[in-house]
Amino acid sequence: MRLSRRSTNLLRLAVGIGLAFIYIPLIVLAIYAFNASNTTAWPPPGLTLDWFPKAIEEEFAREAFVTSIKAGTIATAIALVLGTLASLAVARHRFFGRETISFLVILPIALPGIVTGVAFNNTFTQVLGIDLTLFTVIVGHATFCIVVVYNNVIARLRRVSASFEEASADLGAHTWQTFRFVTLPSMRTALAAGGLLAFALSFDEIIVTNFTIGPGEETLPIWIFRNLFRSQQLPIVNAVAVIVVLLSIIPVYLAHRLTREEGGAAGGRGAGRGDRAGKAEGGGVETEATAIP
Repeated sequence: MRLSRRSTNLLRLAVGIGLAFIYIPLIVLAIYAFNASNTTAWPPPGLTLDWFPKAIEEEFAREAFVTSIKAGTIATAIALVLGTLASLAVARHRFFGRETISFLVILPIALPGIVTGVAFNNTFTQVLGIDLTLFTVIVGHATFCIVVVYNNVIARLRRVSASFEEASADLGAHTWQTFRFVTLPSMRTALAAGGLLAFALSFDEIIVTNFTIGPGEETLPIWIFRNLFRSQQLPIVNAVAVIVVLLSIIPVYLAHRLTREEGGAAGGRGAGRGDRAGKAEGGGVETEATAIP
């Protein structure tokens, strides 16, 4: 479809407004991270790099960073296992209530974070009698990380025909061999992308964390929030926030690359099969079916 020049210009304007709406606040944050003063006057009276070494040397920020890495890594590992199993059950099996199960798996990502946080806090402290620790944070994060992994994997499984797995079974492979050599390779990039996005989501989470973290412990977003309104710490907080933005770009970018490259490869394979089929049919050449349909 070809657009008129007017429509093209309107689309460009809309894209520009959308990008400005998203990224202008981040640009302002980056400018304040280089602010020579410890006040938030605009425009900044000068620029300096002094706050970044101080941010790296900040002991509590480093400890909070390590805590965030631990929570994100373990929550992502849990999400990869449970999200993959749930997606395999829903995508490869038909049973009563399948769509209901799918809806229940996805629901936590749509719930307000404060509702999820209060629910976990009450469950841990009142019902189970468990003290709030890093373990409770990980459990809280895993609930919405599972959704990210589940959505990525089930979308991939629905695009891949189950006939490959059936052919593997017909050729004598048992369940684990089929999973290892057929199913897993077909969804590994979806797993990687889902895991990266889940880690980024866990690393940046603050609402659920605030309700599930124990006394004396902090994740990096919690540390930023608690020091945001301390005038002496504000320049360091801005510098730490910029570092977090830069670190958050990495998993999101990698996930984007993985899904894009997989989509391009799948399109190329599909086009190749179509071309071969067309040539065989057009040339009147009858070919023998392969072992895998």
